Amino acid sequence: MTAPYTTIIGLEIHVQLATASKLFCGCSTRFGAPPNTQTCQVCIGMPGVLPVMNRRAFELGLRTAVALNCQIAPFTKWDRKNYYYPDLPKGYQISQYDLPFSSEGWLDISDPKGKIEPRRVGIIRAHLEEDAGKSMHDEAAGQADSRIDLNRTGTPLLEIVSKPDMRSPAEAKAFLTELKLLLTYLGVSDCNMQEGSLRVDANVNLHVHTPDGNVPTPIVEIKNMNSFRAVERALAYEAERQWQVWQETGQRLGQVPKQTRGWDDQANVTRGQRHKEESSDYRYFPEPDLVPATVTAAEVEQVRAELGELPAALRTRLESTYGITPYDSDVLVNQGRELVAYFIALADGAGDGKAAANWLQQDVLRELNARDLSIDKFPVSAARLAELIALVKKGDIDHTRAREVVFVEMLSSGKSAADVLREKGIERVDESELEALARELLAANPKILADIKQGTTKAAGALIGQAKKRNPNISPNRLLEICLAIAPGM
Repeated sequence: MTAPYTTIIGLEIHVQLATASKLFCGCSTRFGAPPNTQTCQVCIGMPGVLPVMNRRAFELGLRTAVALNCQIAPFTKWDRKNYYYPDLPKGYQISQYDLPFSSEGWLDISDPKGKIEPRRVGIIRAHLEEDAGKSMHDEAAGQADSRIDLNRTGTPLLEIVSKPDMRSPAEAKAFLTELKLLLTYLGVSDCNMQEGSLRVDANVNLHVHTPDGNVPTPIVEIKNMNSFRAVERALAYEAERQWQVWQETGQRLGQVPKQTRGWDDQANVTRGQRHKEESSDYRYFPEPDLVPATVTAAEVEQVRAELGELPAALRTRLESTYGITPYDSDVLVNQGRELVAYFIALADGAGDGKAAANWLQQDVLRELNARDLSIDKFPVSAARLAELIALVKKGDIDHTRAREVVFVEMLSSGKSAADVLREKGIERVDESELEALARELLAANPKILADIKQGTTKAAGALIGQAKKRNPNISPNRLLEICLAIAPGM
């Protein structure tokens, strides 16, 4: 059934840039320091001090903007965003308003599982600004106290504002997932939401389909979402809530002002907080203590040349070069550059991209997770695992014994596949030998033979135990294939 409305979603993402010091002073940005120990006269706004722009923060922001296909402004200035809040000691935030350093970009999203259609999401702007402090409320302990930690004040942020191009919570989650992956590949942020390195606000409203055309509901901004899953759930709830309100109030809802609502993750609801501010409420004006920043076309091209292969292009290359599926390439690329490099070495060494992808996803990733290891610490090198895959392809050993015996021994001992085969006495069984054994077993088990002829192929599994007693080196899977192939003619 077609929904009676279209959901319109735009996102505002604040990304903490991976700098050692703050945006306009030399204070550390290290996470976890005791409250109010990483501050100075500049970041708390003492009279008479002057900010100085962190060049590294600007470079990281520029790197991100170029990767997001943004137009880079050759001239950009700073502005003061004025508002009062206890964790903003200066009473204003240094940001960018009418002349951001980048605008009009885009990011493509898709889903190899087919849950969403491929879509290009526009980027309105990506601009730099300093963070505010952190208010810590103590309602849970019953004291209702609030404390202020100013360690984050002045931390460099890149605010990425998308166009309202997303049409479902699933698309919003896919956009955030792809953006986080891109930022990680660029090395501009650790994107740790638990530490506040990546924060998301979502703007959502409905275009209700009426006989007179589409009627928009007021835009609601949702805050306090601490995971991509929470973003997805909050958007789904809010769309349904707006639809219920529309049914109750009709077009009178259009007279309601824009609103900011907070997401309650425990109750799975959004709760009203305040009317949504407009830009005029912040009384922007140019920052008088900072000079404008300029960027040349040559500098932009140098940044573009140094980006390296980004996730979307890398997926395409893996699929075309190694014949793997979009799902497989997505899994591999999402694990990071190091694991992709391991896969490429493995696929080249084994001469089989699909087999390499299967071994990585089914065996290597399982062991990495179980041992809490990164791929550079994995005890089996790509070259040695490629040797094992090649032996399986040649028929020297079946998949089951390769995984359950040889691979396990390689993990524990660090030995090569050939050494493990030799030490354990695992020898290749000739195909003619396997066929002779299969015929012998079928002839000795007429009931199983009759079941196979009648279509009960699972019955052949009962022959494996007997076959193992005759020759422990046989491949169970290959023996079953031969049994099922020759049974109809016996």
